[in-house]
Amino acid sequence: MPVAIRRVHLMLAALCLAASLAGCATTNTNLPPEVPAMHSVSEVTDDRVAMTPDPWSGFNRSMYKFNYNLDKYFLLPVVNSYEFVTPVFLQDGISNVFNNIGEIRNLTNCIFQLKGTQTLTTLGRFVTNTTIGIGGLFDPATSMGMQRQVEDFGQTLGYWGVGTGNYLVLPLFGPSNVRDTGGLVVDSGLRYALTTSIFNSVGGMSEGTENIISYSITALETIDTRHQQKFRYNGTQYPFEYDLVRWLGGEKRKLEALK
Repeated sequence: MPVAIRRVHLMLAALCLAASLAGCATTNTNLPPEVPAMHSVSEVTDDRVAMTPDPWSGFNRSMYKFNYNLDKYFLLPVVNSYEFVTPVFLQDGISNVFNNIGEIRNLTNCIFQLKGTQTLTTLGRFVTNTTIGIGGLFDPATSMGMQRQVEDFGQTLGYWGVGTGNYLVLPLFGPSNVRDTGGLVVDSGLRYALTTSIFNSVGGMSEGTENIISYSITALETIDTRHQQKFRYNGTQYPFEYDLVRWLGGEKRKLEALK
């Protein structure tokens, strides 16, 4: 009896399988034709995920760790102390002043990139905030609908077809690439020339006084820059944060190029 039951079960299973296959065959005949894949499996690699080439990974990872320690044990404590002792309205005013000075860089690079609308907007922002905003202490331009256009020479080089080059993590400045590092040098040179011309126009100050003021402004600007930057190393608690930041940085620069 058990043998007969097993045979019945096998026959029922075979019938069910045959019915299922027949149903599949019937269903497949009613499906639309298969659309060929746009990409082959061989194309789906890490390099395809918009990663900037990283042949200097050893150096970059060491520098990333250095920046993490510098940020955690020096910069952030200084910034936290600055935020604790400085009233919020004064923090905003200092940020506005430095952002207004940065409009010179934005304006120059808008011109280099032949961006007519952005050039006029940036010029309007600078004039408005410098006059009505009392030297940039306030930002009435934004409330008037003139949004800030953040441009740098790295973007200008990209506009004229210069590739990003290899991934590069800079001390203090953080994740970058070869092209943007060159752009940073040009923008810093422009900033230095502007600061020097301002000191020369004032006159009456000794070289030592000029140096003290210059170093103080640089220190305050560094603190304010970190104050405005919300990124925190290891803030994601993601074990592969280095690669995530590398990818996000490349995507961010791509989006900026589309503006």
